[in-house]
Amino acid sequence: TRLDQNRAMAQVAERTGALVSDVERVTIWGNHSATQYPDLHHATVEGAPVLDRIADMDWVSNTFIPRVQKRGAEIIGARGASSAASAASSAIDNIRDYFAGSGEAWQSIALCSNGEYDTTPGLWYSMPYLCRGDGKLELVDGLEINEYSRQRMNATNQELIEERDSVKHLLP
Repeated sequence: TRLDQNRAMAQVAERTGALVSDVERVTIWGNHSATQYPDLHHATVEGAPVLDRIADMDWVSNTFIPRVQKRGAEIIGARGASSAASAASSAIDNIRDYFAGSGEAWQSIALCSNGEYDTTPGLWYSMPYLCRGDGKLELVDGLEINEYSRQRMNATNQELIEERDSVKHLLP
């Protein structure tokens, strides 16, 4: 989900006129699919809350979220092929932060859930983590989840349950 996070941060930077490096705490919750939830409720741009700077929930709900969710398909439609360079760059970002650390920068990483944030245990579900280096990760814990976010997080959780259940019969 790092690719999705990078894409979300780029959209926020473009919308606010900031640099991507000035956008922080964007979180991708759940599945790498059209139900993923790119969350701006804790995000900042140049140290200020993103939602205060954007001040347009219609844009967030009807442009930003769907565009992040469907960006891969959009690129394939425009180019006739996936953006392998973007995926590779995101993989490099992820591995670099995993081993070198990312300081206090949040990274969206899909790991096997233990029920954090009311997710179903055993699902591979993206959440915000701090990369401490040397392969050590720390969940960004205790975030307040509003009803808007909870509904979207539950939708991606449900999709992951359905995906898991659809292949259960193939597993030992």
